[in-house]
Amino acid sequence: MIKLYDLEERTARFAEAVIDAVKKLTITPINKRLIEQLVGSSGSIGANYCEANESESKKDFIHKMTIAKKEIKETKHWLRLLARNTGIAVNFFQNYSFKQK
Repeated sequence: MIKLYDLEERTARFAEAVIDAVKKLTITPINKRLIEQLVGSSGSIGANYCEANESESKKDFIHKMTIAKKEIKETKHWLRLLARNTGIAVNFFQNYSFKQK
């Protein structure tokens, strides 16, 4: 059964899009650190969402979803800095489809 809002799939696709995008960038000492942080935080969004879905209590679910939300904010932060350092547009994912196939 295909879920219309399958966030596990969508968050995985987002992390994959980040990886695909950063592979195209020139590696400099500054970019290297920003890329590592961005890839880590973008992947952590989905990982924490998956963990929340397997939570053992409502409190555990809320805690893990809160962590996922923090990772979203962190990812936005690293995207902003990487965009500043490389000159790429922050919206470089606009052509990427995160919809369920």
